[in-house]
Amino acid sequence: MTQPPVPPKTPASQAAVRIPRADTASNPASTGSTVRLNKRMAELGMCSRREADDWIERGWVRVNGKPAEMGQPVSPADRIEVAQQAEHQQRQQVTILINKPVGYVSGQAEDGHEPAVVLVQPQNRWRECNSRMRWGHEQLRGLAPAGRLDIDSIGLLVLTQDGRVARQLIGEGSEVEKEYLVRVSYGTETVNLQAAFPPEQLQRLCNGLSLDGVALKPAQVSWQNPEQLRFVLREGKKRQIRRMCEQVGLFVTGLKRVRIGHVNLGHLPVGQWRYLASHERF
Repeated sequence: MTQPPVPPKTPASQAAVRIPRADTASNPASTGSTVRLNKRMAELGMCSRREADDWIERGWVRVNGKPAEMGQPVSPADRIEVAQQAEHQQRQQVTILINKPVGYVSGQAEDGHEPAVVLVQPQNRWRECNSRMRWGHEQLRGLAPAGRLDIDSIGLLVLTQDGRVARQLIGEGSEVEKEYLVRVSYGTETVNLQAAFPPEQLQRLCNGLSLDGVALKPAQVSWQNPEQLRFVLREGKKRQIRRMCEQVGLFVTGLKRVRIGHVNLGHLPVGQWRYLASHERF
């Protein structure tokens, strides 16, 4: 990407981090029309829209060298800069991986069930977590799930303060893979379900089902063993796997998410958590 002209110097306390203009050939948002500044910053991967609004309100954003205004329209040609305070604040944001147990909901408490975030306490930190990050109650502020996991499912759940992570995992158009191990039953069969289950129904699970009148994206579905399927999805509709299985005569008896993107659940014990390592990327 081409560096824009150097703007006038700013005081040391307000030193800015320059964000180069996006390549208009590779960025679908770069069509020459204007969009709101917070949306543009999110499209560039700088932060979430909410975070952008916070930075603008604090005076940490400049457009073409001038202080930004809330709701300001910008074009792909405009130069956006953020103050080092914003960069520092972003570095302090945490992303936490938790092995959610059955009986906890992903987000807000509901029907008497607690959200998984209540497990994010020092005593539940995995002893093999080698992050140098120190626990602090401020890490719970704004910590929210980036994706859902059913109350009766276990496995990898991402909780983050970082809007960039949330947008990558659950933003519009996200294509990040999620991998699940799914134990199933089929009719009265109790032995070798893999042999009893029709191959054409397995193919329907891979491509050919709809939920709520909308065709599902193609999925990777294969037998992990005679009683367990492996699902790899690129979307996350509510109770999607259970509803998919119902359509082909399968009943889910256990569901565990083991991977999101390039990040694996690994040996993280149920009910414990760790920080996303600095080298890990979804």
